[in-house]
Amino acid sequence: MIISVASGKGGTGKTTVATNLAWSVKEPVQLLDCDVEAPNAHLFLTPELQTAAPVRTAVPQIDVENCTFCRKCMEICRYGALAVLKKDVLVFDNLCHSCGGCFEVCPEKAVREKWKILGKIQSGRAGHVDFAQGRLEVGQVMVPPVIKAVREHTDPEQVTIIDAPPGTSCPVIAAVNRSDFILLVTEPTPFGLYDLTLAVETVKILDIPYGLVINRAGIGNNDVNIYAEQEQIPILMEIPFDREIAKAYSRGQMIVHAVPGYDKKFYALFTEITRLIKERQVAS
Repeated sequence: MIISVASGKGGTGKTTVATNLAWSVKEPVQLLDCDVEAPNAHLFLTPELQTAAPVRTAVPQIDVENCTFCRKCMEICRYGALAVLKKDVLVFDNLCHSCGGCFEVCPEKAVREKWKILGKIQSGRAGHVDFAQGRLEVGQVMVPPVIKAVREHTDPEQVTIIDAPPGTSCPVIAAVNRSDFILLVTEPTPFGLYDLTLAVETVKILDIPYGLVINRAGIGNNDVNIYAEQEQIPILMEIPFDREIAKAYSRGQMIVHAVPGYDKKFYALFTEITRLIKERQVAS
């Protein structure tokens, strides 16, 4: 079972929900932090990180002595990563998507592979929770390959909780793809509602069942609840705007450790997600 925790915008409490949900699951469980540009689940779970492995990709390196400047490599590249000049070829590494087309079409075999480090994967354990996170190297922009490397740690024998990046762009798709359920976290504000609508439209395209957690309930208006009712989105949990919860967050503590009763509430959330997944499987 793979449950992705996502949100249309940053700062809604996505990591709070993901970490507390993972800790509350009684079955064998793992948490994969796919927010590789700013991973922070480790701040709450405090895992003992035992292994680290680089994430690398192949980018072209041109052997100018053998190159005839025929422009075939530039013509096949849809990302503008190559520019063939009169007596030189410019390679823009940050634009390269490592599709391999330039290697294949070069008649002189003048395009060679050069390995580029995009980031790293760290893994370990926090209590009963297996943990892995990706971390993008400073200055790198190719996020999806690092996220896919994190997803390779998915263990089919465990419940997998994915802390997805915020937003609705390519990194989010790479993180939540092939999930059994997507838990959307939002807040009852105009910004929260606007970005929630974008996230819902994205999830609809992916055709993955989903539900809603409203964080900081009580700070805004009722528009998110009205929208959820109109779209028939189940509201699976509401976390109130509570001083004790805010204090726990500021100290890097999880809600289930700081506020009595929330371990049962998050396990009830997991139980309801499990029920919805089984219901969808039966229906299909």
